[in-house]
Amino acid sequence: MSKSEHVQLLCHRCGAMLAPGEGNFYVVRIEAFADPTPSNLSGEELAELDVDAEISRLLEQIRDMSARELMDQVYRRLTMHLCGKCYRQWIEDPAGQ
Repeated sequence: MSKSEHVQLLCHRCGAMLAPGEGNFYVVRIEAFADPTPSNLSGEELAELDVDAEISRLLEQIRDMSARELMDQVYRRLTMHLCGKCYRQWIEDPAGQ
């Protein structure tokens, strides 16, 4: 594949044209997932839990949510392409504060 056949890439922040193979951009991958720590309920609390009622409560809570919204609460993976200038700004303040 020649350079002219490459897919056009744009910086996700400023929209600048990025040129694959010229070393003028960064690929940033972000992976976020829900807290994997087990619940801190005691054995006694678990024994007293009405499992059927809890399942019903949770199903009602998520009833109007899309599959995407539900999945985003558990896991999200994102890939961004950033030009050099935007990367330097982002890496110093990823949360944008």
